[in-house]
Amino acid sequence: MMVLRIINLFLKRLLDLFGSLIGIIILSPMLIIIAIAIKLTSKGSVFFSQERLGKNGKVFKILKFRTMVVDAEKLGDGLFIKTEEDIRITKIGKLLRATSLDELPQLLNVLMGEMSLVGPRPPVPYHPYKYEEYNEFQRIRFDMKPGMTGLTQVTVRNSVPWDERIPIDIEYVENFNVWFDIKILFKTVKKIFKKESIYTQAEKKVTLSSKTNLKV
Repeated sequence: MMVLRIINLFLKRLLDLFGSLIGIIILSPMLIIIAIAIKLTSKGSVFFSQERLGKNGKVFKILKFRTMVVDAEKLGDGLFIKTEEDIRITKIGKLLRATSLDELPQLLNVLMGEMSLVGPRPPVPYHPYKYEEYNEFQRIRFDMKPGMTGLTQVTVRNSVPWDERIPIDIEYVENFNVWFDIKILFKTVKKIFKKESIYTQAEKKVTLSSKTNLKV
Protein backbone atom coordinates (compact mmCIF):
# COMPACT_ATOMS: atom_id res chain seq x y z
CA MET A 1 0.00 0.00 0.00
CA MET A 2 2.83 2.40 0.84
CA VAL A 3 4.51 1.76 -2.54
CA LEU A 4 1.20 2.33 -4.32
CA ARG A 5 0.70 5.61 -2.47
CA ILE A 6 4.22 6.78 -3.36
CA ILE A 7 3.52 6.01 -7.02
CA ASN A 8 0.23 7.91 -6.84
CA LEU A 9 1.95 10.91 -5.24
CA PHE A 10 4.55 10.91 -8.03
CA LEU A 11 1.81 10.76 -10.67
CA LYS A 12 -0.07 13.49 -8.81
CA ARG A 13 2.93 15.81 -9.08
CA LEU A 14 3.23 15.07 -12.79
CA LEU A 15 -0.47 15.85 -13.19
CA ASP A 16 0.06 19.10 -11.28
CA LEU A 17 3.05 20.14 -13.38
CA PHE A 18 1.55 19.41 -16.78
CA GLY A 19 -1.97 20.45 -15.75
CA SER A 20 -0.92 23.84 -14.38
CA LEU A 21 1.45 24.58 -17.27
CA ILE A 22 -1.09 23.62 -19.94
CA GLY A 23 -3.81 25.45 -18.01
CA ILE A 24 -1.80 28.68 -17.91
CA ILE A 25 -1.07 28.46 -21.64
CA ILE A 26 -4.63 27.63 -22.73
CA LEU A 27 -6.30 30.06 -20.33
CA SER A 28 -3.87 32.94 -20.90
CA PRO A 29 -6.33 34.93 -23.10
CA MET A 30 -8.99 34.63 -20.37
CA LEU A 31 -6.47 35.54 -17.66
CA ILE A 32 -5.52 38.68 -19.57
CA ILE A 33 -9.17 39.68 -20.12
CA ILE A 34 -9.97 39.20 -16.41
CA ALA A 35 -6.91 41.20 -15.39
CA ILE A 36 -7.89 44.09 -17.67
CA ALA A 37 -11.50 44.00 -16.41
CA ILE A 38 -10.36 44.20 -12.78
CA LYS A 39 -8.00 47.08 -13.52
CA LEU A 40 -10.61 49.07 -15.42
CA THR A 41 -13.44 48.61 -12.90
CA SER A 42 -11.75 49.18 -9.52
CA LYS A 43 -8.70 50.75 -7.94
CA GLY A 44 -5.87 48.53 -6.72
CA SER A 45 -3.79 45.56 -7.82
CA VAL A 46 -5.07 42.90 -10.19
CA PHE A 47 -3.94 40.17 -7.83
CA PHE A 48 -4.60 39.47 -4.17
CA SER A 49 -1.93 37.68 -2.13
CA GLN A 50 -2.54 36.22 1.32
CA GLU A 51 -0.66 33.94 3.71
CA ARG A 52 -2.14 30.45 4.03
CA LEU A 53 -1.27 27.19 5.79
CA GLY A 54 0.17 24.60 3.43
CA LYS A 55 1.48 21.06 3.81
CA ASN A 56 2.58 20.26 7.37
CA GLY A 57 1.51 23.75 8.44
CA LYS A 58 4.11 25.56 6.32
CA VAL A 59 3.00 29.11 5.50
CA PHE A 60 2.95 30.23 1.86
CA LYS A 61 1.34 33.07 -0.11
CA ILE A 62 -1.69 32.12 -2.16
CA LEU A 63 -2.54 34.07 -5.34
CA LYS A 64 -6.01 35.11 -6.44
CA PHE A 65 -7.58 37.67 -8.71
CA ARG A 66 -8.73 40.55 -6.50
CA THR A 67 -12.51 40.45 -6.07
CA MET A 68 -12.90 43.00 -3.28
CA VAL A 69 -11.94 46.58 -2.60
CA VAL A 70 -8.41 47.25 -1.34
CA ASP A 71 -7.92 46.43 2.38
CA ALA A 72 -11.34 44.74 2.49
CA GLU A 73 -10.24 42.55 5.43
CA LYS A 74 -9.98 45.74 7.51
CA LEU A 75 -13.56 46.76 6.70
CA GLY A 76 -17.02 45.43 7.55
CA ASP A 77 -16.94 41.81 8.71
CA GLY A 78 -13.21 41.42 8.17
CA LEU A 79 -12.42 37.89 6.95
CA PHE A 80 -16.09 36.93 6.86
CA ILE A 81 -18.23 37.26 3.76
CA LYS A 82 -21.80 36.37 4.67
CA THR A 83 -23.57 37.28 1.46
CA GLU A 84 -22.82 37.94 -2.19
CA GLU A 85 -24.29 41.41 -1.61
CA ASP A 86 -21.33 42.37 0.60
CA ILE A 87 -20.55 45.93 -0.54
CA ARG A 88 -16.81 45.21 -0.40
CA ILE A 89 -17.10 42.85 -3.37
CA THR A 90 -16.52 44.57 -6.71
CA LYS A 91 -18.88 44.15 -9.66
CA ILE A 92 -16.46 41.94 -11.58
CA GLY A 93 -15.61 40.25 -8.28
CA LYS A 94 -19.16 38.88 -7.91
CA LEU A 95 -18.85 37.05 -11.22
CA LEU A 96 -15.34 35.79 -10.46
CA ARG A 97 -16.33 34.47 -7.04
CA ALA A 98 -19.54 32.82 -8.30
CA THR A 99 -17.62 30.94 -11.00
CA SER A 100 -14.41 30.41 -8.96
CA LEU A 101 -12.44 32.12 -11.74
CA ASP A 102 -10.73 34.21 -9.07
CA GLU A 103 -8.80 31.05 -8.12
CA LEU A 104 -7.07 30.68 -11.52
CA PRO A 105 -3.82 32.50 -10.53
CA GLN A 106 -3.22 29.60 -8.14
CA LEU A 107 -2.06 27.65 -11.17
CA LEU A 108 1.22 29.47 -10.47
CA ASN A 109 1.18 28.17 -6.87
CA VAL A 110 0.70 24.66 -8.29
CA LEU A 111 3.49 25.09 -10.82
CA MET A 112 5.86 26.21 -8.03
CA GLY A 113 4.97 23.18 -5.92
CA GLU A 114 3.24 25.09 -3.12
CA MET A 115 -0.18 23.72 -4.02
CA SER A 116 -1.78 20.87 -5.94
CA LEU A 117 -4.66 20.92 -8.40
CA VAL A 118 -6.63 18.81 -5.91
CA GLY A 119 -6.37 18.80 -2.13
CA PRO A 120 -7.77 20.37 1.05
CA ARG A 121 -8.25 24.13 0.77
CA PRO A 122 -5.62 26.11 2.75
CA PRO A 123 -6.88 28.25 5.67
CA VAL A 124 -5.25 31.47 6.83
CA PRO A 125 -2.61 30.86 9.57
CA TYR A 126 -4.65 32.46 12.35
CA HIS A 127 -8.26 31.53 11.48
CA PRO A 128 -10.20 29.53 12.41
CA TYR A 129 -7.21 28.02 14.26
CA LYS A 130 -3.45 28.32 14.36
CA TYR A 131 -1.70 25.17 13.13
CA GLU A 132 -0.67 24.12 16.65
CA GLU A 133 -4.30 24.36 17.80
CA TYR A 134 -5.47 21.56 15.50
CA ASN A 135 -5.56 18.17 17.22
CA GLU A 136 -3.69 15.13 15.90
CA PHE A 137 -6.66 13.84 13.90
CA GLN A 138 -7.41 17.25 12.34
CA ARG A 139 -3.77 17.73 11.29
CA ILE A 140 -4.13 14.80 8.89
CA ARG A 141 -5.69 17.27 6.44
CA PHE A 142 -2.28 18.98 6.28
CA ASP A 143 -0.47 15.77 5.28
CA MET A 144 -0.95 16.71 1.62
CA LYS A 145 -0.45 19.92 -0.30
CA PRO A 146 -3.49 22.21 -0.36
CA GLY A 147 -5.49 22.19 -3.57
CA MET A 148 -7.18 24.63 -5.92
CA THR A 149 -10.19 22.37 -5.56
CA GLY A 150 -10.97 19.31 -3.49
CA LEU A 151 -13.55 16.85 -2.21
CA THR A 152 -15.01 19.50 0.10
CA GLN A 153 -15.40 21.96 -2.78
CA VAL A 154 -17.38 19.50 -4.92
CA THR A 155 -19.61 18.35 -2.05
CA VAL A 156 -20.36 20.98 0.60
CA ARG A 157 -18.06 23.90 -0.32
CA ASN A 158 -18.73 26.70 2.23
CA SER A 159 -22.23 25.52 3.19
CA VAL A 160 -21.10 23.89 6.46
CA PRO A 161 -18.85 25.14 9.29
CA TRP A 162 -15.07 24.64 9.08
CA ASP A 163 -15.03 21.86 11.68
CA GLU A 164 -17.47 19.84 9.56
CA ARG A 165 -15.31 20.25 6.45
CA ILE A 166 -12.20 18.84 8.13
CA PRO A 167 -13.44 15.19 8.20
CA ILE A 168 -14.20 15.43 4.46
CA ASP A 169 -10.66 16.69 3.80
CA ILE A 170 -9.26 13.85 5.89
CA GLU A 171 -11.37 11.33 4.01
CA TYR A 172 -9.79 12.63 0.79
CA VAL A 173 -6.24 12.41 2.20
CA GLU A 174 -6.74 8.85 3.44
CA ASN A 175 -8.38 7.61 0.23
CA PHE A 176 -6.35 9.60 -2.29
CA ASN A 177 -5.36 8.27 -5.70
CA VAL A 178 -4.78 9.96 -9.06
CA TRP A 179 -8.03 8.68 -10.58
CA PHE A 180 -9.88 10.21 -7.61
CA ASP A 181 -8.17 13.55 -8.38
CA ILE A 182 -9.23 13.39 -12.02
CA LYS A 183 -12.87 12.76 -11.07
CA ILE A 184 -12.81 15.71 -8.65
CA LEU A 185 -11.36 17.95 -11.38
CA PHE A 186 -14.14 17.00 -13.79
CA LYS A 187 -16.80 17.58 -11.15
CA THR A 188 -15.21 20.96 -10.35
CA VAL A 189 -15.55 22.05 -13.98
CA LYS A 190 -19.19 20.94 -13.92
CA LYS A 191 -19.87 22.98 -10.77
CA ILE A 192 -18.38 26.13 -12.30
CA PHE A 193 -21.30 26.21 -14.75
CA LYS A 194 -23.90 25.46 -12.08
CA LYS A 195 -25.35 28.52 -10.34
CA GLU A 196 -25.36 28.07 -6.57
CA SER A 197 -24.77 30.18 -3.49
CA ILE A 198 -21.38 29.81 -1.80
CA TYR A 199 -22.44 31.71 1.30
CA THR A 200 -25.66 30.14 2.62
CA GLN A 201 -25.25 27.78 5.56
CA ALA A 202 -26.73 24.34 5.02
CA GLU A 203 -29.54 23.34 7.36
CA LYS A 204 -28.69 19.68 7.33
CA LYS A 205 -25.41 17.99 8.14
CA VAL A 206 -23.39 16.08 5.58
CA THR A 207 -23.21 12.33 6.07
CA LEU A 208 -19.67 11.08 5.54
CA SER A 209 -19.11 7.62 4.12
CA SER A 210 -16.67 6.24 1.59
CA LYS A 211 -19.50 4.64 -0.38
CA THR A 212 -21.17 7.98 -1.09
CA ASN A 213 -18.54 10.73 -0.97
CA LEU A 214 -15.88 8.92 -2.96
CA LYS A 215 -18.17 8.59 -5.96
CA VAL A 216 -17.53 12.08 -7.27
